[in-house]
Amino acid sequence: MDQEITTEQLKEVLLLVKARYGYDFSQYSEASIKRRLERFKKIARVSLPDLKYHLVNDSSFFFWLLESVTVNVTEMFRDPPFYKALVNAVIPLLQTYPRIKIWHAGCSTGEEAYSMAILLHEAGLLERTRIYATDINMANIEKAASGIITLERTKEYTANYHKAGGNADFSDYYSALYDNVVISKELKKNILFSQHNLVVDEVFNEFQLICCRNVMIYFNHALQAHVIDLFYRSLSPLGFLALGTKESLLFSDKTAKFEVIDNTNKIFRLKANG
Repeated sequence: MDQEITTEQLKEVLLLVKARYGYDFSQYSEASIKRRLERFKKIARVSLPDLKYHLVNDSSFFFWLLESVTVNVTEMFRDPPFYKALVNAVIPLLQTYPRIKIWHAGCSTGEEAYSMAILLHEAGLLERTRIYATDINMANIEKAASGIITLERTKEYTANYHKAGGNADFSDYYSALYDNVVISKELKKNILFSQHNLVVDEVFNEFQLICCRNVMIYFNHALQAHVIDLFYRSLSPLGFLALGTKESLLFSDKTAKFEVIDNTNKIFRLKANG
């Protein structure tokens, strides 16, 4: 049986990945990245030397690894109370902007970006909103942009939608396609899916709302601070920041720049003098 990856072996793999492909995972939580690598080794049925050999010689193997390492659990209207809080505390204030820009950072396969589009549609704001949904993983971006969701998940998503306060017929937002459903063009047209790496990429726009939920839990404290600084520099004055329920601004030197709007649902707002 292949032994567990040691800290030194993990560093070797991460250095190889950075040198060969430019992806830097060195500031991800060691326990998290090690656990995901171990799982990938079992799926790929490779030893550690084989893993390194394939990473050097086969880019398709790397992208298979990337998909395994960066995949996050996601669903439409995940954490319904969060979406209720958005509707009550954030969306009424977004109405004051003539144009609204929202960034979903670490969007995975797009379910949360589409959930946001539904909320904005129901508030009459989608037409003047541009949602930028980004992820490090290009396979995620391609799947998200397709708008295709398995039919079996729609029951769960419908329940989440109604728990979040939705009153319409959820099936109005998609059409059936064999064993899948496809998100409506009306929701897709104002969403731009693109690749962005929170570790190395920079500010690319100014946003009224940034959502980055359940992504930073995989980062170490230094990288969390780096990402919060990136978001701080990407927000418009009085802009909103939404994190996952297990995440915080604790490790950032920008904490004092934000006021807490909803501590339970981790919604913050840049202070007027921020």
